[in-house]
Amino acid sequence: MAIGSCVCSDKSFSKFLHAFGWDLILASIAVFYAIMVPYTKVEESFNVQAMHDILYHRQHINRYDHLEFPGVVPRTFVGAILVTTLASPIVLLMQLFKVPKMYSLLTVRLVLGCMLLSALRFFRIQVRRKFGFHVEAFFVILTAVQFHLLFYSTRPLPNILALILVNLAYGFWFKGEASNTLRCLVAATTIFRCDMVLLFGPIVIELLLSRSISLQEAIKCCISTAILCIGFTFIVDSILWRRILWPELEVFWFNSVLNRSSEWGTHNFHWYFTSALPRALLIAYPLSLLGVLLDKRMLRYYVPVLLFVLLYSKLPHKELRFIMGAIPIFNVSAAVAASRIYINRKKNIWRLVLIVILGSLLVSLGCLAITFMASYDNYPGGYALKALHQVGESQLFTSKTVHIDSFSAMNGISRFSEEHPWRYSKEEGIDIGGYSAKNFSFLLNEHPFIDGYKCLFAVNGFSQAHFKIGFPPFVLLKEPKIFVHGNLMDQQIANARFQLSGLH
Repeated sequence: MAIGSCVCSDKSFSKFLHAFGWDLILASIAVFYAIMVPYTKVEESFNVQAMHDILYHRQHINRYDHLEFPGVVPRTFVGAILVTTLASPIVLLMQLFKVPKMYSLLTVRLVLGCMLLSALRFFRIQVRRKFGFHVEAFFVILTAVQFHLLFYSTRPLPNILALILVNLAYGFWFKGEASNTLRCLVAATTIFRCDMVLLFGPIVIELLLSRSISLQEAIKCCISTAILCIGFTFIVDSILWRRILWPELEVFWFNSVLNRSSEWGTHNFHWYFTSALPRALLIAYPLSLLGVLLDKRMLRYYVPVLLFVLLYSKLPHKELRFIMGAIPIFNVSAAVAASRIYINRKKNIWRLVLIVILGSLLVSLGCLAITFMASYDNYPGGYALKALHQVGESQLFTSKTVHIDSFSAMNGISRFSEEHPWRYSKEEGIDIGGYSAKNFSFLLNEHPFIDGYKCLFAVNGFSQAHFKIGFPPFVLLKEPKIFVHGNLMDQQIANARFQLSGLH
C-alpha cells in the first residue's frame, strides 16, 4: 500500500508539474523581482495610494490620498478595488498581528502578479493548442530571460491592469472567439487605458477581414460592452472622486487632444523600434520577424500588433510600458521561429543558427542581470525612509516629523512606507530656504545643503551603466540621490552621530 501510495503521489506531482511547471517558472521570477524591489515609482502612485486607502481607510473617503494629491489626470479606482478585494483577507490578518504595512504592499503586488500571470497562462495554453508544445516552451523561455514583462507584472500601473485584459483578448483571439476578444479589448480601453484603442482598431479590422465576426455582430458586441464598462467606471469613480467623471475620457482629452503628455519628454518616431523593443525583447526581436516568414499563420496576429506600435509611434511622448501589450505576440512569433529551428537542428545551417540562439539567450541573461541591478538601485526614496526609520528607533528620537520632497516621493515612497508613530508631510511649494520656518524634525530631500539642517546621511541611487573592456564588461555607477537632514534646533538630533556616506 505504501509503495502504491508513493507511485500515485509521484504521478500526481508529475501531472502538477506538467500542468503548472511553466507557470511556476514565470511566477517565481516575478515574485523574486517583487521581493527584491518592493518600492514603487511615481507612475504607480495613484493605484498604490488607492490600494492603501481602500485597505486602511475603507469607507472614510475624506482621508483618501487622491483628494489631497489628485495628480495630473484622474485614474480609475476599478483596478485598485479588484486587487484589494482579493488581497484584503491576507491584509486583514496582517493588521491583526500588526505586521508592517510594507508587507501589505507586497501582498497587493503579488495578487496583481497572479492576475496577470493567470491571464498569460490562458494565452499560453492557446499558443500550445495552436502551435504545439515546442512553441509554448520557447515562449516561456523567451519571456523568462526578458526583464521588463515579469518585472512590471506586479507593478500597479494602469498599463498592467489593461495588460491583464489584453492577454485574455489574445487567448480568445487564438482560440477563435472573436466576440470575447473584442469584449476584453473594449474593457481594457474604456476602463484602464484609452490608448488601447490603437490595439483594438487593427485587431477588429483583422477579425472583420478574416470573417471571424460580422460587422453587425462586432458593433453590437462593442457597444454593449462599452456601455457596461463605462457605466461601471462612471459610477465607481464619480463616487470616489466626488464629481461626475469617466477617467479615461479625461486622460484621452489630456494626452491625445491637448497633447499635454509631451510635456514629460518626447522621442523620435522610431524610438520604439530602435530602443524600446530591442531592450524589451532582446533575441526575440529578430526572431519575431523570422517567425512570420517561417509560419504564415503568425501573419494575421503579428501585423495588427505591429500596426499598434506604429500608430503609437506617432505620439511624441513615449515609454516602454505604453507598448507592453505588444510583447506577448512578438514573443509567440519568436517562439515559432525558435521552435522551427530546433526541430530542423540536424541540418547544418539550422544547427549553426540554433547555436547562435542559445548563445544569445546567455547574453540575454547577462542583460537581465544588468537591468535588474540598475532597477534595484533606482528607488532611493524608499531606501532613505526605511533607513531613517531604523536610525530613529536606534537613537530613540522623541520628535519624529518628516517632510518628504517631490523627488523622494516619486522614487520609492508611498503610504505603505509609513510607520507609527512617525508623522509625515508632503507639503509642496516650499522654497529651499523655507524649511527652517516649518520646524520639521527630518527632511528627505534631493538637495545636500539646507539652512537650519545638517545632512545626517545620504542614500545612493543608480546613475548610469559604464561599459569597459575587460571582465565584467560593465560597471553600474551610483551617486547620492536622497539626502536625509536633521533639524539643528533639536539638540537630540544635533548631537547624534550618523554615518554620512551612502547607505545603499
